[in-house]
Amino acid sequence: MMNIRDWLKSHRRSILFMLAVFAVGGLFASFTLPVALFPQVTFPRIVVSLDAGDRPSDLMSIEVTRPVEEAVRAIPGVRTIRSVTTRGAADISINFNWGQDMISAMLQVESAINQTLPKLPAGTSYEVRRMDPTVFPVLAYSLTSDTLSPVRLRDIALYELRPLLSTVMGVARIGVQGGDTAEYQVIVDPEKLMALGLTVQDVATALSASNVVQAVGRVEENYKLYLTISDTRIKNIRQIADTVIRTGPNGLVRVEDVARVLKGKVPKWTRVSADGHRAVIIQVFQQPGGNTVKIASEIKKKLAAYRKHLPKEIRIANWYDQSDL
Repeated sequence: MMNIRDWLKSHRRSILFMLAVFAVGGLFASFTLPVALFPQVTFPRIVVSLDAGDRPSDLMSIEVTRPVEEAVRAIPGVRTIRSVTTRGAADISINFNWGQDMISAMLQVESAINQTLPKLPAGTSYEVRRMDPTVFPVLAYSLTSDTLSPVRLRDIALYELRPLLSTVMGVARIGVQGGDTAEYQVIVDPEKLMALGLTVQDVATALSASNVVQAVGRVEENYKLYLTISDTRIKNIRQIADTVIRTGPNGLVRVEDVARVLKGKVPKWTRVSADGHRAVIIQVFQQPGGNTVKIASEIKKKLAAYRKHLPKEIRIANWYDQSDL
């Protein structure tokens, strides 16, 4: 009777050939498989983030959270729905059966919310995302400065660095957190409005109507077609103050007659800091199947090459790097 030793001797060439094939296959796979901290696992969960401004939590629950829950509950495959509602915001977690096509499920959730959106309070916005490792950033850098304002830092991150880093192969998107966004603020005096028989809506309507860009026609001349545009965009505080709210026999009523116009910043409910300074964080999100190590290497190269185009006062520091974990 042939034992194991005799069988191995008689098939030693076949066994060596198979080992060689496995070794070559493993070597090839080491250069082609994606490298990431976590495996590519798609969890059967969709998270919907809703934003409705400063609406109180009790009204938010009744007017926003509940209608959205009822809309997504009818989607096939939904097992449970859990929501957390706070002032002006709500997060709804929708759990599906394991094995569900989550791309199709996400599209169905978006479709259900879009059908409900006209019934929600004006200005309500939402974001739908799948729960997988790619929803978390793999790399992040902080921008800080002792002289540049948070508004300037955020503008640099949004309009210079984000387009630059988005071109890296394997990057899904670039997120920007922190900093400030400049805005003009109109502080209305209620007593002056009442004395003139006006409302806050009248002021808002006048400013909106005076700040538009629209095509108004075309002109043909010398075998050329020129498109004409009416550009009445507001560019400074003086133009806001001179905006006419109402005309009548008693003269004009301008914004400066009933309000103060100031330079301000969009209210922020969170503050980002790095090394004890207010900072702007640039977050890098990778595509499914992307190589984290290659993405981190390319991002570092692009930042190093573009550093000479940035103000010298900016400090760029590694805030989070998943490829080093």
